[in-house]
Amino acid sequence: AGTSPAELCERGSGLFRQALTQAGVAYTDFTRTSEPRHQRAVRHFWGALRDGGVLYKGSYEGWYCTPEESFLPESQLAEGTDAQGRPCKVSLETGHEVHWTKEENYMFRLSAFRDPLQNWLRDNPRAIFPDPFYQRVLRWLDEDLPDLSVSRERNRLQWGIPVPSDPTQTIYVWVDALVNYLSVVGYPEGHGAWWPAVHHVVGKDILKFHALYWPALLLAAGLEPPERILVHSHWTVRGQKMSKSLGNVVEPSVCVGQYGVDGFRYFLLRQGVPERDCDYYDEKVVKLVNSELADALGGLLNRSTAPSINPSNTYPRFSEPCFPKVLDSREARGTGRACAEDYKLVAAVASLPAQVDSYFEGFQIYKALECIAQCVRQTNGFFQRHRPWKLDRRDAAEQLWLDTILHVTLECLRVYGTLLQPVVPHMADKLLSRLAVRPGERGLSFLTFLARYDGKPCPFEGRQLGPDTGVLFHRLGK
Repeated sequence: AGTSPAELCERGSGLFRQALTQAGVAYTDFTRTSEPRHQRAVRHFWGALRDGGVLYKGSYEGWYCTPEESFLPESQLAEGTDAQGRPCKVSLETGHEVHWTKEENYMFRLSAFRDPLQNWLRDNPRAIFPDPFYQRVLRWLDEDLPDLSVSRERNRLQWGIPVPSDPTQTIYVWVDALVNYLSVVGYPEGHGAWWPAVHHVVGKDILKFHALYWPALLLAAGLEPPERILVHSHWTVRGQKMSKSLGNVVEPSVCVGQYGVDGFRYFLLRQGVPERDCDYYDEKVVKLVNSELADALGGLLNRSTAPSINPSNTYPRFSEPCFPKVLDSREARGTGRACAEDYKLVAAVASLPAQVDSYFEGFQIYKALECIAQCVRQTNGFFQRHRPWKLDRRDAAEQLWLDTILHVTLECLRVYGTLLQPVVPHMADKLLSRLAVRPGERGLSFLTFLARYDGKPCPFEGRQLGPDTGVLFHRLGK
C-alpha cells in the first residue's frame, strides 16, 4: 500500500469506526493495540506468564502463514499454486500460501493445559455456543496439542510490542491482540469488576485462538476463562465464499445506502444463523424486508391508525363484553364477538416478550425475529378477518367492537415496536411515537400486553395518538 504499518492500521481502524457509526452500532469503548494502556497490559500479562513458569525459549520450525500470522500443521495444508503458477503449499481453510520457517522463539507450554481446558469445558457445557463449535473444540483437545510459539524475531517483525527484557523478540500478534479483552476492562488493576463475567463474540475462523489458546493463556496468567464465547458463521454470496479475487465482496456502507440502516440490520439479524454459513444476495434482502417490514408491519400500523378508521386519533377503548376473558382459548366460542383464532393471537402475543428475551439472551436473534414476524402475520389476519372498515360507527354495539379491534391491534403493535428496538431502532421509534408511547414507557417492564383483557387498567387507553410519522418503511425497488 506504500505506507507504514501504523498509517495502514489507522486507515483500517477508521473504516471500522465509520461502518459501526453508519450501522447504528453503539459501543462504550473502541480499543487499539497501539494504545499505551494496552501495551502496559500486554507487558504485565507477559510477566504473569513468565512468573508462572509457562514460557521457555526454543527453536521452532514449521509452515508459517503470514496473512493468518500462525504456524499450521500438515493436516491443515493443501497443494496449491502461487501467483506465478508454481506449485506451493497453502492453508486448507483460507487458501493463503505458507512458507517453511525456522526461528528461535519463546514457547508457551500449551501441552500442559489439555486437562484444565477439558475440565473447564466439561464443567461449562455452554461456555462455547452454538454446540457444533463446542464439540469442535473438544475434538481439538483430543488431538495433538503442541506448544505454541508466542514471539517472533524482532528483525522480522518490528512493529509489535517487544518482549520485556528481550528486545530481540516481538510478542506474537495474537497474544498481544487477545489481551485487548483485558486492557479494555482495566487490567491489571480494574478488570475485576468485569472479569470473568464477559461474553466474546467471534467468527468461526478464529475459534482456535479464542477457545484453545486464549483460555490456556488466561489460566496460565492466573485468570479465569471468559464466561461465554459466542461463535458466528460467515456470509456467503450466492453460495460462494466472499473474496477480493472473485470480486463478490459485499460493502456494508453500500447496503446501508440501498436498504437503510434498519432494513440492512433487520435482514442480517433475521437471516443470520450463528451455527451455519448463510447466503446473501440483493433480491433476498428486498423480498424479505418488503414483505416483513414495509407490508406486514408498516401496512398494519398504517391501516389501524388511518383517519378513516380512527377519526378521533386516539388509543381506542377495549370492551370486555366484545372480547370476554376465557381460561382456555380452545373453548372460546359463543360469547362476545371474538373467535377462537383471536384468542390464539392474544395468547401468542402475551408470551412473546419472554420468548424474545430468552432468544436474545441465547444469541439466537433470528429465532426471536421469526417469532415476532409470525405474530405480526397473525395480527394482520385478525385485522383482515374482522374488517373494521365495514363496521357502522353509528351503531353503538358496532362502535364498541370497532374500538376493541383497534385496541387489540395497537397493543400488538406496541409490543412489536418495543421488542424490535435493538434491531430496527429508527423504525421502532417511529412506530412507538405514532402510538404515543413515551420514552420512559419503552422498556420490557412496560410490556404488559392487553391489560384490560385481564381486568386491569391500561395506561394507553383513551390517550391521544402521536402525530403521523409517515410511512414506517418505504418499499424497496427491485
